[in-house]
Amino acid sequence: MRCSRFWTSLLAGAAVAAAPAAAVRAQQGDLPPAGHGTLRQDQVGVRIVTPTTAVRVMPLDERVIRLLAPDAYRSLHELALSRASDIAQAARSGGQDSVALFMVTFFGLLPQTQFSPDQVYVTGQSREFRPIGIVPLTPGFAEARLDQRQQAAAIYLFESGIDVLRPFAVSYGVQASEQWNQSLRLLDAERARVWSRARQTAPQPSPPE
Repeated sequence: MRCSRFWTSLLAGAAVAAAPAAAVRAQQGDLPPAGHGTLRQDQVGVRIVTPTTAVRVMPLDERVIRLLAPDAYRSLHELALSRASDIAQAARSGGQDSVALFMVTFFGLLPQTQFSPDQVYVTGQSREFRPIGIVPLTPGFAEARLDQRQQAAAIYLFESGIDVLRPFAVSYGVQASEQWNQSLRLLDAERARVWSRARQTAPQPSPPE
């Protein structure tokens, strides 16, 4: 699985590696146009709060992040591309040709907070998905320790099969959240608005002379 193939599939919106060309073309047709979203990350991410730590989990699927405000979309899109080599290597190490990517951020609520990076799970389509790889984004992520108001982030790789356009649950340790069900309604409404905005701003053909 070459990095260039991963970039192609990520740009197509599936956030998977080594997707067949026919699938890529189909996914491109399903993508909302970029640059017309208005949502914030905290509106669509799943949040779980423990006494010491808050965790936010958000898919990096283009069908989701293209509905974010332009600056947020561009930041996440370029972040994933910049770490494509690390992601491809982590996927190979996990024995997978196709992966789903999620952005996971831990926030410290107390001084010297310990968090558990490997305790983030996704449950959907009657399956439990555990991370097959983690690509740290912030220094010291592997130490799994945070000060108050400090954050640590990473890109998590899961086996393909998580349908981000359908309900799923996120668990951190013994706590679980089905907040994504509410996010889906917000995303559906924003998707319709994005297509409407894109049509309104599309260049109009010149009248015949």
